[in-house]
Amino acid sequence: MITRVFHRRAAAGPDVAATFLRWTWLRAMFHRGYVLVSGLYFVVHDQLSASQLVLLGTAVSVTLVIADIPAGSWSDALSRKWPLVIGHGFLAAGMVMTGAVTAFPLILATQVLWGLGWAFSGGADVAWLTDELDRPGRVARVLTARARKDLTGGAAGMIIFGVLGWVAGLATAIVISGVAMAVLGLFVAARFTEDNFTPAPQHRWRASLSLLRRGSALVCRDHEILLVLTATLIINGAGIVSWLFPRQLVDLGFGGDPVLRYTAIGIASFALGAAALRIVEARIDGAGAARRIYALACLTGTAGLIVLVCAPSALIGGVGVLLASGICFNVTRAVSVIWVNRRTTSEVRATVHSFLSQAESVGEICGGVTFALLARAAGTSATLITAAALVAGAGAMVIRARRARQRRSPGQLRWCRSRWRG
Repeated sequence: MITRVFHRRAAAGPDVAATFLRWTWLRAMFHRGYVLVSGLYFVVHDQLSASQLVLLGTAVSVTLVIADIPAGSWSDALSRKWPLVIGHGFLAAGMVMTGAVTAFPLILATQVLWGLGWAFSGGADVAWLTDELDRPGRVARVLTARARKDLTGGAAGMIIFGVLGWVAGLATAIVISGVAMAVLGLFVAARFTEDNFTPAPQHRWRASLSLLRRGSALVCRDHEILLVLTATLIINGAGIVSWLFPRQLVDLGFGGDPVLRYTAIGIASFALGAAALRIVEARIDGAGAARRIYALACLTGTAGLIVLVCAPSALIGGVGVLLASGICFNVTRAVSVIWVNRRTTSEVRATVHSFLSQAESVGEICGGVTFALLARAAGTSATLITAAALVAGAGAMVIRARRARQRRSPGQLRWCRSRWRG
């Protein structure tokens, strides 16, 4: 079976979108399965403390902040396909090592490898799809479908690797997920083409620096890209409070086995997010659609966080979790990628997407530190209300920026466009 897949003609025959979405689903399955079983493994087998667990998450975020932009510029200068293959190699190495080591410094190293894998993959995947599909009118719908595949593949991974960890052991399940990720990297090497990408002809490392400068200049002068990066930083910072959702639900009387019940909520959240993204996929191509959908998702997330705080029972609180995690955080992530992709030129596409990924990581780091201190000082409810205010502020900022642009005179807009072209 695998031999037939790898030796099937890969040049122009297969549909690029179908190949991309199939790969996305499989990667999400292996990724989410690994996250589930490794999280249990760290606590049950390695018996890591709370501070060590936080340090692991911080190590991944810091690695992404450092490596995202250089990896994106390298993708623009040299290749879109091979950074994805290298990213799979780093991910697989980190995953397999996780199931084989026990000393905390080595466990920390596995998460650095994991972060490097995502840094090499971030931006290169969207840039590869946009170039190889070469149909601008279809890219946004495929990217929305990708977000749905991430959720459905993730739900499948949680179920499959959860059962595998229960039957064969957590360490075995972790190693299998890593080996599967390596095989998926071979699939990328065999099936992904680069017919529409032209690498820098010479001095490629120097070209990477040049593309980094040009990508930075585009980000700085395009007010909509700056708006998306700022909103992303805020949303991801606020989204860190999702770590408090289980605690809030338990305080509301979450009966039975809390692990089993919260896993069920996680799968339901994936399903709701996939349904919401199906609706988005049908409407994302209209003028101003990305802005309206983003603002509506922020409003939904704000409502969900308020419902979670004010809920009289765990059942109502669970509805709030679904609105925030299932709709808001999933939809804003998908729309931000589409929005930025529309404003980016092909030559610096991966570089600009790496800025978006960096905004996500910086938001998580800042939000983690800020909300940890706030939760300790003011409690869970005050922390969730603060996060709701931030999400609402991001939505209001998106709407207000649109209104401010509409109030500009045609002469002002022509002057701005001439400055951008210059």
